[in-house]
Parts: sequence; C-alpha cells; structure tokens
Amino acid sequence: MKSTPPSLQEAAPAVAIFYIFAAGFLFSCLDSSAKYLVLSGIPTAFISWMRFVEHAVLALIFFKVWSSPKLFKVRNMPLQLARGLCLFGSTYFNFQALQTMQLGETITITFAAPMVIAALAGPLLGEWAGWRRWAAIVVAFIGVLIIARPGFGAINPGLPYSITAMLSYSLYVLLTRRMAATESPESLIFFSALAPAILMSPAIVQATIPETPFQILLLLMLGFFGGLGHYLIVLAYRRASTAALAPYPFLQIIWMLAFGYFFFQQFPDVYTLCGAAIVIGSGLYVVHRERQVRLARLKGL
Repeated sequence: MKSTPPSLQEAAPAVAIFYIFAAGFLFSCLDSSAKYLVLSGIPTAFISWMRFVEHAVLALIFFKVWSSPKLFKVRNMPLQLARGLCLFGSTYFNFQALQTMQLGETITITFAAPMVIAALAGPLLGEWAGWRRWAAIVVAFIGVLIIARPGFGAINPGLPYSITAMLSYSLYVLLTRRMAATESPESLIFFSALAPAILMSPAIVQATIPETPFQILLLLMLGFFGGLGHYLIVLAYRRASTAALAPYPFLQIIWMLAFGYFFFQQFPDVYTLCGAAIVIGSGLYVVHRERQVRLARLKGL
C-alpha cells in the first residue's frame, strides 16, 4: 500500500492546535495588560522595554545559555538585529494604538498581515503571488477600510499606529522565514528580544513608577506572556507544517473580544465586525490558496 509522503500530510495534530490557541491566549493577555498600563499613564516606551528585557532574561534562563552557549551561535547578526527591530516596531506601535483602539480592532488590523506577507514575499523572497491571492489582498484592504471608515467622521488616532504595527509584524515574519533555515530557534527567540531591549534602554529615563501592586505585577508578567507565547508557537510548528496551522492564529480574536468585553467593557461595532469578517475570510483564502499551490508542486516532483 502506497503511503502518503509526510510533506503532503496537512492535518495538524491536536496538540499543535492547542499550542497555537494557548499562544493566542497569552498574546491577548499581553495586549490586555499593555492596554491597562498605558491607560494608567505608564509610557508606552517603558512598557515595551520591560516586555523585551523580561523576554530576554527568561530566554537566557530557560535555555540555560551558560551550559550550552552554542545554542545562541548567530550566522547573520545584521538580519537578527533587523528582525528584532521589526518585532519592536510591531510591539511598540501596537501598544500605542491600544490607547485609543479596542482589542478587537487592533487584532483585526493584525489579521491583514498574511495578505501583506503574500504581497511582499515576491520581491523579498521570490515567492510571487498569483492573481487570486492579489484579489484576496484587495478584498482584505477593503475590510480594513470598512473598519477605518475614512470620510465618515474622525479616524481613530490609533489606526495609523495599528497599521504600522501590522506592517512591522509582516516584515518580522518574512525575515523569520528567510532565517529559519540557517539560525537556531533559540537564537531567533533570544535576539528578537535583546535588540529591542537595547534600543529602548533610554526609556528607563521616562519610567513612571507604578502606583499599585497590580500594575507592578502586570509589568513583570509582560515578558512571560510574550516569551512563553512565542515559545509555544515554536513548539506548534515543530509538530505541524506552517500550512496546516495557518488558519488557527485567527482564533485569537475570540480571546481579544472576550478580554475587551470583560475587562474594558468594549465590544466592536457592526462595521468593525463586518470588516473583521472580510479580513479573516481573505486571510483564510490566502492560506487555502498557498496550500493548494504547494501541494500541486509537491505532487509534480
């Protein structure tokens, strides 16, 4: 009996899906904590710095760098630093956006990243998108316009920050794709935190001393939420292919809507929900189309 090659097996195991779902929960905790802290008056730059310093320290401890320093051997330091700066931009601008935008709104803008990645993968990675995926990109852009509603009153001041965060995240993913074959997972996790921590070190000068034990707790938990979330993503992709897991990050919107409602008494309006449905639908189509193209290539080998 002819067996199916592993490269063609696209079903994701339940444990990998659980890791993605749990990572979405942790990232939602991170964004909710950051939103609470920025609304409490703590500067965004300091919150971002704390998040990355804690992430870097936890990575050093968790991977026991003192017993196996080769885990952090780097082949291309400029790309490592560039990737870290992209992650910093994604985090910092997202935290800025959360001052005025709802959690459900910012995550919806983030969900446009797969379309941006598909568009930029051509000139940056040589992975050119066909007309179907370009159509999905245009439709997703329409979904973002529905959320922004330009011309129908004042645009939320956090929207430009949210879009910039999404673009930074897209570049972060593209650099990750390029570097995954040559750099170790440990170095990718560590240096993505170290570069922003060094860059944002002047933020200590602007630090506002937390006023309550709860604020201190949230500040100390930022690195845990972000670091563990990224580690669960790594574990998930060790157990399943990128294509098999691609639809599941969209489940994070469940956590974001729930946290926004229960902790901030906010729920997106009908325009945001419609725009989110369009963006998510376009993203799922891009995922489906990339899977079809890849399977066709594998079967032709």
